[in-house]
Amino acid sequence: MKFLFLMDPIQSVIYHKDTSFAFMQAADRRGHEAFYLAQGSTSITPEGALFSVQKLSVNEPLKASEPFVLSEDDVDAIFMRKDPPFNSAYLMDTWLLDRVKSKIFILNDPAGIRTVNEKIWATQFKDLIPPTLISSSQTHILNFLDSHKKLIVKPTDGFGGASIFALMKGDTNTKVILESMTNNGRVEIIAQPFIEEAKLGDKRILLLGGDILGAVLRVHGEGDHRNNFFAGGKELACEITDRDREVVSVLKPHLQALGLHFVGIDMIGDYLIEVNVTSPTCLQEMNRLYSVQLDDTVVRYVEKKVSEQ
Repeated sequence: MKFLFLMDPIQSVIYHKDTSFAFMQAADRRGHEAFYLAQGSTSITPEGALFSVQKLSVNEPLKASEPFVLSEDDVDAIFMRKDPPFNSAYLMDTWLLDRVKSKIFILNDPAGIRTVNEKIWATQFKDLIPPTLISSSQTHILNFLDSHKKLIVKPTDGFGGASIFALMKGDTNTKVILESMTNNGRVEIIAQPFIEEAKLGDKRILLLGGDILGAVLRVHGEGDHRNNFFAGGKELACEITDRDREVVSVLKPHLQALGLHFVGIDMIGDYLIEVNVTSPTCLQEMNRLYSVQLDDTVVRYVEKKVSEQ
């Protein structure tokens, strides 16, 4: 089978962390071909879709052929793995790929990705999340801080722990942080009370087809409150709790209805924090911690979905 990977430039791949690279290796082991599809490289013609791709040699470092064109009839599956921000170029790719998803299996469905903002979508499940404010108003956020004394604030489209701040009531930097993050009241941000269990780490749970694939605890580095691996966090083995299973059972039918096959949810204590659908990570860390090969499981899942297409 021919698998296309719509993702950031291959020069940015961190081989011992990148989940997309693990998928490529699993595809190669199972006899499939991997191709790099850059953002903006999909065309819709009267005869169907065309993809400008580069064939990948799945080693370290990744090597790519000269660009050439595949038609929609040549392609079996597309892995949408582009990191945020969800900008106009990202949106255009989802619109174009909407035109081919009846013929080509796409992980994840482009319409589902458009629907699920990774930090906002979960707010409909009020019993699963901590109290959450989404606002560009410094007044609203400061009032929220007065109520909760310590907040975590973050942008609505960030990833990897970027621009996540802890605000304490009475901190003289609070107003300037909010001015910067909201662009002086023009951009909404997320604010949530600090959850004490965050000191122990946050749990990334990967879901495949709405079922739990694996989990890892991310623990912040010294002198940092952020648990993300890209922000210096480290991985620890963890258990799946009854609360985790409860949260997954609530989310599963919604994710399945949206065609969101490979998803990462973040839990702090008993609270759902985010639902990651664009390019969920942490699979390689789980492989190492538990001596498993979850990438093979995902590729077998894709094979099955292609056969059903």
